[in-house]
Amino acid sequence: MEEIEIPTEGLQEEIHHHAEHSGARWVSGIALSSAVLAALAAVTALLSGHHANEAVIDQIHASDSWSYYQAKGIKAAILSTKATLTPADEEKIGEYKKEQEEIKAEAEHHATESAKHLKTHETFASGVTFFQVAISIAAISALTRRKRYWWVSLAFGFAGVIFLILGLRV
Repeated sequence: MEEIEIPTEGLQEEIHHHAEHSGARWVSGIALSSAVLAALAAVTALLSGHHANEAVIDQIHASDSWSYYQAKGIKAAILSTKATLTPADEEKIGEYKKEQEEIKAEAEHHATESAKHLKTHETFASGVTFFQVAISIAAISALTRRKRYWWVSLAFGFAGVIFLILGLRV
């Protein structure tokens, strides 16, 4: 899966520029909060990418296990089509069936883990989105010199933190 990019570097520079040339003290707060939001977005994006990769790896393991499961079933089916089965053949068929059950459990485990990682990835990706929106609104606040937009930005940042925490708990 693709790594999530954070296209907010230009906004960061613009906010810092306005903070330096503005007489309003709260604009410096915007610059500081947007820097923190950018750092949180970067960490959240990294975690999101990690879980996306783990989901793919577990899905590959599940597919491999299902292929092995099918191979054991085919071997058992071929062996059982013999005209006369010896006790050794019947024992081998029993072994194949037992191995199939173990392989099935492993494949199901990998599929479940893949689904968990994908859910965690989606949670972190939502957090990244909220952080990016928060940074963008902070830039609007600095550019328009409207403090209320900064509060909206902080609310979006708080939502991003909630998704970050939810992702860590899954």
